Amino acid sequence: MSESSWDPYRDPAYLQDRVGRLLRQEAGPLPEGGPPPERPWTPPVDILEDADTIVLRVDVPGLGQDDVEVRVLDGALTIRGQRAASDESAPGMVIRAERPGGSFVRTFALPANIDPSATRATQRNGVLEVTLSKRKESKSKAIRIEVT
Repeated sequence: MSESSWDPYRDPAYLQDRVGRLLRQEAGPLPEGGPPPERPWTPPVDILEDADTIVLRVDVPGLGQDDVEVRVLDGALTIRGQRAASDESAPGMVIRAERPGGSFVRTFALPANIDPSATRATQRNGVLEVTLSKRKESKSKAIRIEVT
């Protein structure tokens, strides 16, 4: 009969308990006296294009209409916003704050064929969608020369 020794690192319950203890000891609560410090953040953006439009989809969960500004100026689209660093409505002391807060700015150069007056922005389920319409390009037309 072979003899085997117990290896605590192969016991999932032991590992879970040990990691939990380390996190409680090392992390501890955040300093008292206000919300956690703001960290810079950059919302992710998807850009889609077809023959008539360019669409940007920006993840801005937790931001309302008044927290985000969309501006088209001098051939550039600028999206800026502000998110509070913590949720003050939550009761108790903040133990961990992983969702970044603070301000962000994203600027995108636009092609010359964008019509700034036709830009639309909508927000639903934490996703801001900016639709930029392309101008209808005038096609060159051959002119027949008449001989008189």
